[in-house]
Amino acid sequence: MTQRMDAAMPPVDEKSPTDGRAEPSTGTPRMPGVGRLIGLDLARGLAVFGMFAAHVGPDPSEGGVIGFLMELAHGRSSALFAFLAGFAVVLITGRSVPKTGRAGRQAVAKVIIRAVILLAVGSALTMTGTPVEVILAFYGVYFLLVLPLYQLSAGPLAVIAAGTALVMPQVLYVVKQVLGYGGSPLPGEPEGPLSLLITGTYPALTWIPFVIAGMAVARLDLTATAVRARLALTGVVLAVIGYGGSWLTLHAVPGALSAIGESGFGGNPSSAWWSDTAGFPSGDTPYWLLVASPHSETTLSILGNTGVAIAVVTVCLAAMDAFPRLRHLAGPVIAVGSMSLTAYVLHIVGIQLLGIDELPGSPLHVLVGFIVSVMAFAMLWSRYGARGPLEWLMAKATDIARHVR
Repeated sequence: MTQRMDAAMPPVDEKSPTDGRAEPSTGTPRMPGVGRLIGLDLARGLAVFGMFAAHVGPDPSEGGVIGFLMELAHGRSSALFAFLAGFAVVLITGRSVPKTGRAGRQAVAKVIIRAVILLAVGSALTMTGTPVEVILAFYGVYFLLVLPLYQLSAGPLAVIAAGTALVMPQVLYVVKQVLGYGGSPLPGEPEGPLSLLITGTYPALTWIPFVIAGMAVARLDLTATAVRARLALTGVVLAVIGYGGSWLTLHAVPGALSAIGESGFGGNPSSAWWSDTAGFPSGDTPYWLLVASPHSETTLSILGNTGVAIAVVTVCLAAMDAFPRLRHLAGPVIAVGSMSLTAYVLHIVGIQLLGIDELPGSPLHVLVGFIVSVMAFAMLWSRYGARGPLEWLMAKATDIARHVR
């Protein structure tokens, strides 16, 4: 059965705040310029590989070490990309100090243009009938919804992220009950406002907390060791609260596990505190609000996935600074992360060309082939340009924002 799939978002075209010029091609994967955080590209690259694992890797239900590793990628990769979308908004609109005046209006226009392009591209890919449940159109909506918050500092953003994580899953549940909706859209189903906001695979109501949390973290001084240490601790605590809290409540609340199993949740409900192998909630019982499986759209799942995203980004940033030689060893991964939109579209093309229609479930060698192929492409392309091909087109499209007065 086709499961919900993870997907990628395009990296922002980051520039040095000192000279405003894009980094030149040096014949090797992009290294950090002044003000650039190369660890973000590393995190994006890892998320791309996690996305590949969720789409063309072995089915996690097969178990074993490989099955466990595949399951770790499900849902958490898409949450990481949503978290990094918050970085994109902040980096475009001014990281340390939000842009104002004409520069601010131009930055806002760039975000809007990107959002419209993602909506169009995502909808077009969905209409091809791909078995991947495309997330790009949802990302476009996320950008538009969080844009009014771009001038806020880290503190207010963190409060809003926490508030939406605590409230929106319950709102989503109630709205779905009112609408009588409990299922997931079929692959290839056109995405309308209702799907993008409420009934889709990545509903904006419960995914914007990831984006806002990313915005809050992006506002911090990520070069400071103390800040990174606090972030790493925060990530671990959130993950424990999310996944651990789900395990505890599922076993402590009388009848929770049996109610989830009887409601058509599918799979083994005892693994619903962390794994999609348990299946997806049908929405006809409030007990599913206690689970934390990556695609369950619950408060606990948002907390757990946000914690994982914070921890991954923090580790990537720290590793790039602490181990300079690792930059060269991780060059292929960083190159992929620098052109994640291109990698995402290419992998959909690859899935279509190979006729893969059952996701996940491909042999391990198929996953390895996708990873090696995209790394080779990214390394080759990075010798001739600082941006991926689709990222270059996106940058050209947003250039019209310079005409905003």
